Amino acid sequence: MASTETRSVVVEREFPHPPEKLWRALTQPHLISEWLLKNDFVPTIGHKFKLEVQNEKFSGIIDCEVLVIEPNKTLSYSWNSMGLETAVTFTLTPTKNGVHLRMEQSGFRPDQPKNFAGAKYGWNNFFARLETTLARID
Repeated sequence: MASTETRSVVVEREFPHPPEKLWRALTQPHLISEWLLKNDFVPTIGHKFKLEVQNEKFSGIIDCEVLVIEPNKTLSYSWNSMGLETAVTFTLTPTKNGVHLRMEQSGFRPDQPKNFAGAKYGWNNFFARLETTLARID
């Protein structure tokens, strides 16, 4: 029987901003485009949207669907592309100095080590760009 164990990429970071500001960066299409990818996101459960990837290594579409939305707390959506079927969940926790963000992309199969490594690398880059976006917006 094939293994059904999956792995997750987890990136956690604390930002010196209120949860509401981080929430805007996670849910407003023009801001998502700045730090993540070009998109047609709408913060409504069941909304199907696309993330558009265009870089030197890859060009394509990631099909997504909003799964969970709890304003300023939790955002989750499916992330499906080229045989990869995962879910991305952002969890916001207020802290003394701002907000702690935990991002988990779950569902990587054992036969997807390249996807797993790519996601690990990618999310760290996305988070660096997210910091820049947050510093710029009011």
